[in-house]
Amino acid sequence: MNSDSAKKNLEHSSNEARAPVCIVTGGSLGIGFAVCKLFSENGYQVVNLDIRNFEQAVTNAIWKPCDVSVVSNIKTAIDEVMTAYQRIDALVCNAGIHVSATIEDTDEALLDKVLSLNVKGAYGAIKSCLPTMKKQGSGAIVVMGSDQSFVGKRNSFAYGVSKGALASIAKTTALDYAPYNIRVNAVCPGTIETPLFHNAIDNYVARSGAIKSDVVAEEAAAQPIGRLGQPEDVAELTYFLCSDKASFITGSLYAVDGGYTAQ
Repeated sequence: MNSDSAKKNLEHSSNEARAPVCIVTGGSLGIGFAVCKLFSENGYQVVNLDIRNFEQAVTNAIWKPCDVSVVSNIKTAIDEVMTAYQRIDALVCNAGIHVSATIEDTDEALLDKVLSLNVKGAYGAIKSCLPTMKKQGSGAIVVMGSDQSFVGKRNSFAYGVSKGALASIAKTTALDYAPYNIRVNAVCPGTIETPLFHNAIDNYVARSGAIKSDVVAEEAAAQPIGRLGQPEDVAELTYFLCSDKASFITGSLYAVDGGYTAQ
């Protein structure tokens, strides 16, 4: 689907009954896909901003091509969402990349790449949605942090920096916009079995010669609850934080990590 067809989908959808609208960045795979699916199942019109399309169709969800690492692209996409739907009820800043490297092994270009998607992507999406939410007098935002929003991990310099920044974004934005009834929280997943997880394991196996099944089993055993997390585990909490049931919750960080950071 190209950008023209995505725009037509938006225009067509604007004629439908006004369902609550949720924008998800990076919603085509893994956690983002589970988030899109759960919101759509609960009556939201979902708009997925991603460079790739859904691999599986999601009812009441459309894909809008967008490179979230470019702030001007995000603003254009969200302006079009607002034109089509006249409302934005929820924003989930999920787009991100993971790299494994120490600070010495992280050159400036790699650092810029990680921060542009993980941090500037959230900055651009939140900043573009806030004017609409302020006018509405309501809105819920969830940024996708990490267990590394709480703790450090080896060989994870740039990723850890980005996830620490997202935790701060959630707290400061929650304070700044509480007077407008806009809530902002961070969901902080631990080891979740997603395409991103398997890609990281595959890269490690290629470097080390380890057996993948053994590495996956070790990762599961490292979680106190004894298993890897699933995308749906994260999506459920994300949905709750955007619902009216969480109306008194803002500025908080929530670990979804099987007890990992409690150790």
